[in-house]
Amino acid sequence: MLNSELPDLIHRVDTERTYTLADLETEDFGGTPLAVLGYPVKHSVSPAMHNAAIAKLAAKNSRFGDWAYYRFEVKPEDLDEALPLFHRKSFLGLNLTVPHKVLAMDAIKGVSPDAERMGAVNTLVWDELGYDGFNTDGYGLKTGLEVDLGARMKGNHIILLGSGGAARAAAVQCVLEGCAQLYVGNRSPERLAGLIEILNGIPGGKSVQTFALNELPADLPESGIVVNATSLGLKPEDGSPIDVSGLPTGWKVYDMIYNPHETRLLREAWEHGLATANGLSMLVHQGARSLEIWSHEDVDARSMMSAACHALHLPPRYD
Repeated sequence: MLNSELPDLIHRVDTERTYTLADLETEDFGGTPLAVLGYPVKHSVSPAMHNAAIAKLAAKNSRFGDWAYYRFEVKPEDLDEALPLFHRKSFLGLNLTVPHKVLAMDAIKGVSPDAERMGAVNTLVWDELGYDGFNTDGYGLKTGLEVDLGARMKGNHIILLGSGGAARAAAVQCVLEGCAQLYVGNRSPERLAGLIEILNGIPGGKSVQTFALNELPADLPESGIVVNATSLGLKPEDGSPIDVSGLPTGWKVYDMIYNPHETRLLREAWEHGLATANGLSMLVHQGARSLEIWSHEDVDARSMMSAACHALHLPPRYD
């Protein structure tokens, strides 16, 4: 097969379709399939951006000519049944999104040290005996902060909102990178306690401070980063998880939510004169890292960003 024909294989993938476990049992996905699993998952632009990057790989190397990335809606109660089925169907890699990142920890064969610390996985790799789990969310957030806000975790004061799977990855990454101070706020004391227990096992993690979302930490320094890892902002009627008027003007605000592209938190932060960015860059860079793990090749994050922006009807960001 000529290299010029390879991208056509990728373009024939229906990136708009959302598949089910019933489809997995009855359809032949062939080649080297990859997928994202979530519930709900119809909003995910991961197929569009991954297939764009795969087309780039295929144009240079024929072994990627039959690779394709799909989207599957899997209920949380079906995950234990789903993973062995994906394994039997030879899906080389899986991305996990809400609510599967924590649930999958007990359903896979092995877990990388970073993912073990984070207590969550978002990237699975096929092995003869099952799936091995990794977490690229921390890398995605770290890179997104640097690309969009010119902000580094190392030496910075960081306020993290939330304590779910994505928040766990963010918190561990902040500590491992050597942030000056990490403040974590959450509505559920029980989930917050679980996250603090994870962080206490990491060198430097004992300096973490907790706070209630309705009251920002006192005596904040003049600059730092707020990272929203809660779901507040996904719905148009959602309010902001914090009152940004209590933040000094040197702070920057990053919302992991990327659809909608402007949440109430980001709008209020911008009106308050703070630098802001949404989570699209995190999505792209965690996805690029996942594809690098599966392919053992460097991945073009620019092509992934372009495809994600196109799928979301947004102007290009890296062009």
